[in-house]
Amino acid sequence: MTHRIRKAVIPVAGFGTRFLPVSKSVPKEMLPLVNRPIIEYVVREFVEAGIEEIIFISSSNKHALEDYFDYNNELDAALRAAGKEAQLKESRAAAQLARFSYVHQREQLGNGHALMQAQHLIGDEPFAFAYGDDVIEARPSATAQMIETFHDHPGTIVGAIEVPRDVVNRYGIFDPEPIDPNTFRVKRMIEKPSLDEAPSTLMNPGRYLFTPAIFAALDAIEPGKGGELWLADAVAKLGESEPIYGRRITGTYYDCGNVLEYVKAVVHFASEDAAIGQEFSRWLKESHINF
Repeated sequence: MTHRIRKAVIPVAGFGTRFLPVSKSVPKEMLPLVNRPIIEYVVREFVEAGIEEIIFISSSNKHALEDYFDYNNELDAALRAAGKEAQLKESRAAAQLARFSYVHQREQLGNGHALMQAQHLIGDEPFAFAYGDDVIEARPSATAQMIETFHDHPGTIVGAIEVPRDVVNRYGIFDPEPIDPNTFRVKRMIEKPSLDEAPSTLMNPGRYLFTPAIFAALDAIEPGKGGELWLADAVAKLGESEPIYGRRITGTYYDCGNVLEYVKAVVHFASEDAAIGQEFSRWLKESHINF
């Protein structure tokens, strides 16, 4: 097994019901953060970390996502004819980020089941995994930071972000055994603990590095909550036979699968945008909106 991580998996087959009614026709991963969809921020994070191939676990209603990471020849021809070279370059940029593959999850039977759909494309390689609505703003990228840890501890690596103690009951929280300032061994994960029960303030922001051993773990577990196959159960199973390591990620996490947190992310990225950020920030200050 090579230690170089070239591939990544992103499950995007869900319905996005928290964003109804817009998610009836627009996949939640395609909702914009200014003029780029959420999913592009995740893809660019992977590409910055050296990922060359991205596998989407998709569904039959995600044509907008597949179209986005492809050329639109009619649009490109119109831009070229109009001499709009800058817009043409922007139109084609997403398709050139990486090689993209799509596997349809015909039944939604859990995120573990979604990952298993990619097994034939992963082969005997380690790979990255992230959800399509979790954005992490970080330099170097969150995945690049985790790959640093993988080089020292080649195995399963889970990303970790600090959250305020008063919100630990919203997340799965790590019980860590420190190794160095950035690395810990995962003793266990406690799902939505009370403030008193939480062993730390470290939560997983939907980032993993896996070896192919995760597929054997998925095969070994029984369906869990809702009769579905869950990745967390497979990671726990894997932890019975090998260490699971955590990497503290230096960066800012945006849970764009949550409506309120998505709106916060829109405001942040608009404020930082090179084209509109200065004017938008001035409007925020001058408006009568009470923040």
